[in-house]
Amino acid sequence: MTNNKTLKTMKNICTALFLIATLSSFAQKKWTLKECVDHALKHNISVKQSMLNVDLAEQDVINARGNFMPSLSASASQNFNFGSFIGQDGSRIKSDSRGNNFNLNTGLTIFNGFRNLNTYKQAKLGVKSSQLQLSLLQDNVSMTLVNSFLNILFNKENLKIAKEQLMISQNQLDQIRSQVEAGIKPQSDLFDAEATIASNREQIINAENSLELSLLSLSQSLQVSPKDFDIEEVQINLTSASMAYNSTGEILSYALSNRTEIKTAELTIENANFGVKLAQSAYAPSLSLGAGLGTSYQHKQGESDVRSEFVPDPSSPGAIIETIVPYGFNTQIENNLGYNLGLNLSIPIFNGFKTKANVSKAKINREKSILNLEQAKQDLTTTITQAYADAKASLKQYQASMRSVASLEESFKNIQNKFNFGAATSFEVEQIRGRLVNAKSNLINSKYNFVFRSKILDFYMGKPLTQ
Repeated sequence: MTNNKTLKTMKNICTALFLIATLSSFAQKKWTLKECVDHALKHNISVKQSMLNVDLAEQDVINARGNFMPSLSASASQNFNFGSFIGQDGSRIKSDSRGNNFNLNTGLTIFNGFRNLNTYKQAKLGVKSSQLQLSLLQDNVSMTLVNSFLNILFNKENLKIAKEQLMISQNQLDQIRSQVEAGIKPQSDLFDAEATIASNREQIINAENSLELSLLSLSQSLQVSPKDFDIEEVQINLTSASMAYNSTGEILSYALSNRTEIKTAELTIENANFGVKLAQSAYAPSLSLGAGLGTSYQHKQGESDVRSEFVPDPSSPGAIIETIVPYGFNTQIENNLGYNLGLNLSIPIFNGFKTKANVSKAKINREKSILNLEQAKQDLTTTITQAYADAKASLKQYQASMRSVASLEESFKNIQNKFNFGAATSFEVEQIRGRLVNAKSNLINSKYNFVFRSKILDFYMGKPLTQ
């Protein structure tokens, strides 16, 4: 019994520890780039709206498909008539009555200048267009997320450098303090070192603020709580950085054939062609088939549903007599049943040149669509050419920054050695170190600039942004 109780207690403790560990792990979750992009594409409001636009376009296809099907409608009515008339004996006779009518009608368009067919094809193009718009929006959201993610990595590296500089300054201060106490260095060098530390701490505060703002921006884009939000750090080493593409030719060739902007513009032309056909269909005659059946029931208020019939008199051959027979609802419905079937041909002759104007407008819209495609190609060519130039420039800047950092690191080592032997002042040391810090900051900036520019080129090549 005691053993069971002990085991149960240990089990509860283990469960509690597991829950605590799970919650702690959740609170410390760090987002990867892929998780950020996937989450944004799933929860972004604009993306959701664009998805609904696709659904709406699909409903338009269903609606257009219905034009090929026959229509079927049923109707029922009930009416009441109130009034009176003067009988042969001069008395007023009420003639109140009620009636019911029942109808079933169907119709089918046989020909209307291929309007239904072109409307259906146009609706299917609408689905493709909506899907392309969704894809374009998803691409833009992904690119924005990549930029935000890289910006956080950039700020993290800047903060790391700032902290490293504070440590160097602290060691420098300790060294100078010892030298001042020994009478080797003047008191002014100690003041300069303390001022440098104060400046370093200010730089750390600025770097921390930049990092917090970039994290806040990304969390807001993801629509998640900024509390404890962080990303998974990715080491980006570009020791042998080089351009992935030798020219814009390959990128342009792919983009002009596959980019969403181009496909959308091409679909717009195709849609405009159907617009012309739809406008021209108004010149064509239309032919439709209609059919229906109907029946009715009448009842005079205050009277029985009967009627008189003349039938042969059984007691007198060749003679007929009047008799009263039931004439209720079912009998009337059966006896009054009627059918109709017809064709309707409509030939347009003149409508005030409206059709001609609509055709002209449709053709103008088609010409605009063609020009829009050419403009889209020009814009895409310009964008890719500029992106390639930016990537080359950022690579050169990165390579120059690497050389600058390497050179200044050597200069800083030399000036430190001189300072230790009393051959240089603290001002000279801080001057070189300040240039080194700026060079390192420029190196980080140029590195992430090159990475992002390279991502843009990969983007136009259709490569995943999360790789």
